[in-house]
Amino acid sequence: MTDTSPLRAAIVPVTPLQQNCTLIWCTATMKAAVVDPGGDLPRIHAAIAEAGVTVEQVLLTHGHIDHAGEAKPLADELGVPIVGPHEDDRFWLARLDEDGRNYGIRGVVFEPDRWLDDGDTVQIGDLTLDVYLTPGHTPGHVIFHHAPSAFALVGDVLFQGSIGRTDFPLGSFDDLVTSVTQKLWPLGDVTFIPGHGQPSTFGHERRTNPFVGDAALAR
Repeated sequence: MTDTSPLRAAIVPVTPLQQNCTLIWCTATMKAAVVDPGGDLPRIHAAIAEAGVTVEQVLLTHGHIDHAGEAKPLADELGVPIVGPHEDDRFWLARLDEDGRNYGIRGVVFEPDRWLDDGDTVQIGDLTLDVYLTPGHTPGHVIFHHAPSAFALVGDVLFQGSIGRTDFPLGSFDDLVTSVTQKLWPLGDVTFIPGHGQPSTFGHERRTNPFVGDAALAR
């Protein structure tokens, strides 16, 4: 994304699991959203201040502790709603306190102000993000795609050179492969920020990813 892009994003690694919380904003209006604030709220607040944006909502890709553990405290501090994930992740949101104790991370149970479904959209300033339901890592996982910028936030569906784990409760490897091949690949050569690690593109992963690349799935 260039300085003239309608969308800007800043990655804020949080929690001991180094989860990519992302601050995303509309450059025309400087309205913003915080995506997956799993913890380290002072670091997130500092990123908001540095960008000079006004956060209007918290967005969640899924309900795991490192992505959603401190969504409620942050939303309360900012006075904004929590949007997402899909309601099938209610199981995970209901156990945030328990998972927080297990991982040594603060986890605050909540219910979002708005559940998301496949085909929904969310608005950030003048930006319209398309929502796709992408189960597999969790049953209610969603991704956010901004078509004009060829950009997506994909949570823990796809990583640079890897994919999200499917051995957690309610995970499904087959569902994850279907999500990637039927929801992500048709979007084209999109640049994406994953839930962990470095950004990549769908085109690169389709060519090289050892789990969901075309060559891997052809075997």
